Amino acid sequence: MTFRMIAAGVSVLALAAPAAADEGMWLPSQMAEVAAQMKEAGAQVPPEQLADLTKAPMNAIVSLGGCSASFVSPQGLVVSNHHCVYGSIQYNSKPGQDYLTDGFLAKDKSAELPAAPGTRIYVIEDLRNVTTDMLKGVTPKLTSRQRYDRMDANRKVLIAACEKQPNRRCDVRSYFGGERYFLQQQLEIKDVRLVYAPAGGIGNFGGETDNWQWPRHTGDFGFYRAYVGPDGSSASYSKDNVPYQPKSWLTLAKDGLKDGDFVMLAGFPGNTNRWRMASETKSVFADRYPLNQKLLSDYSDLVNKLTAGNQAAQIKYASSVKGADNTKKNLLGQMAGADAIRLIEAKDEEDKAFRAWVAADLKRQAAYGPALAKLDALLAAQDKRAVNDIRMGQLGRAQLLSAATTLYRWAKEREKPDALRETGFQDRDRTPRSEGLKQIERRFDAGVDRQIMEWALTHYRAVPAGERNDALLTKLDTIGLDKLYGETKLADTATRLAWLDKPAAEFEASTDPFIQLAVAAYPWSQKRLDEEKDESGKLNEAQRTVMAGRMAFTREQGKPVYPDANSSLRITWGKVTGRKQDGVAWSAFTTAEGMAAKHTGKGEFDAPEKAIALIKAKDYGSYTAPELGTLPVNYLTTVDITGGNSGSATLNAKGELVGLAFDGTLDGVISDWRFNPEINRTIHVDHRYMLWVMDKVDGADNLLKEMGVK
Repeated sequence: MTFRMIAAGVSVLALAAPAAADEGMWLPSQMAEVAAQMKEAGAQVPPEQLADLTKAPMNAIVSLGGCSASFVSPQGLVVSNHHCVYGSIQYNSKPGQDYLTDGFLAKDKSAELPAAPGTRIYVIEDLRNVTTDMLKGVTPKLTSRQRYDRMDANRKVLIAACEKQPNRRCDVRSYFGGERYFLQQQLEIKDVRLVYAPAGGIGNFGGETDNWQWPRHTGDFGFYRAYVGPDGSSASYSKDNVPYQPKSWLTLAKDGLKDGDFVMLAGFPGNTNRWRMASETKSVFADRYPLNQKLLSDYSDLVNKLTAGNQAAQIKYASSVKGADNTKKNLLGQMAGADAIRLIEAKDEEDKAFRAWVAADLKRQAAYGPALAKLDALLAAQDKRAVNDIRMGQLGRAQLLSAATTLYRWAKEREKPDALRETGFQDRDRTPRSEGLKQIERRFDAGVDRQIMEWALTHYRAVPAGERNDALLTKLDTIGLDKLYGETKLADTATRLAWLDKPAAEFEASTDPFIQLAVAAYPWSQKRLDEEKDESGKLNEAQRTVMAGRMAFTREQGKPVYPDANSSLRITWGKVTGRKQDGVAWSAFTTAEGMAAKHTGKGEFDAPEKAIALIKAKDYGSYTAPELGTLPVNYLTTVDITGGNSGSATLNAKGELVGLAFDGTLDGVISDWRFNPEINRTIHVDHRYMLWVMDKVDGADNLLKEMGVK
């Protein structure tokens, strides 16, 4: 965990300037400040209503802990993207029961399937300012490590107090580089069940070929249901549990969108980098992204080769490969996009302008100059280690080694009082850890895992001695891979989970080769962790001052000041529109006929026969868009999103559901670093296409009635 702090002072939120075009992922608490712009753009929902997390539509918006989603019925029905429920589709699939290909529909609640272990639905309840509490006891007299420890302790106190309320999951996140801290409180629903996912030929139509591309024809949607105990409390899976009754749920719009219409989007975007320094940006695009992209590509190719012709293994690794493929293509787009918009040059110009502003005034020199010099040095040192960290990180893809390492560290952390344990290893984390370890049983093949480990070791050994964990390599050479995989018992789920309750002494006496390897690797890892904490404290001290200066400079220029995305609830808005650039014109909508034209009956373009027959017969029922004269599939908007927004509810001016965000265009993913209104477009699945598939193709009448559509 890294804290980035700046001195507390005048609230940046109160001084936020209007964003250009549709730029900005805004906090609900900022709605009053951007109300005029939203109303001018076409919003009919009062901004103060969007700021209230206890009222509709905001209290219908939920997180899946990596994707966004929303309630769409009073019986806890949740809609998100197909790729967001993909892990649960995979987890419940096997040869002869291939839901990845065939899709899944529970005709009644008794037929719904438990989602993959660790699946959660988080219902947003509060997002409150805790800056004063986070900075309590933080003074200039503290050393960098003391500063880190103080803020870490403050954060844990806040989270522990919040989680004294039953069934809550809380977190504290940094905004504006640490100028503000907000605590996000969510109801944690543990019993999540898979309800419906269309066939792969709908939900993943176009596959990696069409990923990040336009035109697009993907029905990227799926449904979960939230369950709680009979008394209404959050409980783990039980046949006695009942559907959760949300306070609000989204209504599906009766009228569809048309070109030029206003839309707004609510979700939990992951991370953007728009406040990064120029030197950080250069390092990422020169070294980190190219290496990471190649390693992801190599990993995907390796797994595909190892699982070829083995359906069981292909199903087990489907989710991992899909994730790797998605990220590697995204990185390609970001690298190409950086060149196209001259990102590095633009960052350099911003940096020079800021430094000139600092140098032009003696007071600013004194306030920001020393911290800026210190930050430059710290970032340079950090950048040198980053490539090695990426190479060493590939070893985490070997699932049994990762499990053994996690288990031993869990045992060592349990030796401390809970409040002094590392984040992720406290009592509150036991259930998620257990569920993560359980997932391995349906996502692991020993032969494949060994080959992945051998591949990862070639990159690990490429890191210079002394900068890697040489104790791990020495122990591994002594054990050998044959013994490592031949004699371990960790591949057995019951055995693996039993280690969660064993003391460190039993690990140290164990003859299991993976456990021995984890024990040998531990001292170096802890030493590295201590170094990182000290470095983080130094970085924080410099960063808080520099960020204060950068925001003051930005405000003087009249530019928008909104926080980078950090997986907390945000609102953005824009309009339905295509794009014209360099002689290429994109229409705002794609249609069912376009999907049929792409259909080949093979591979990534193999739509269900029933869907193609209906399209040929133009059997669209009431789901036809009058302006198009046909069935819309996907559409483009100008809303500002990033990873984590997948599954976000797309709302019309009245706050009604009109689709789900699921992707961007390849040349537009550079918006993580700089928003460009000319190229930024978000891709959504149209709710009319969702309803058509549910009604005409899959016969999901039970769900349509539940949502009030029929």
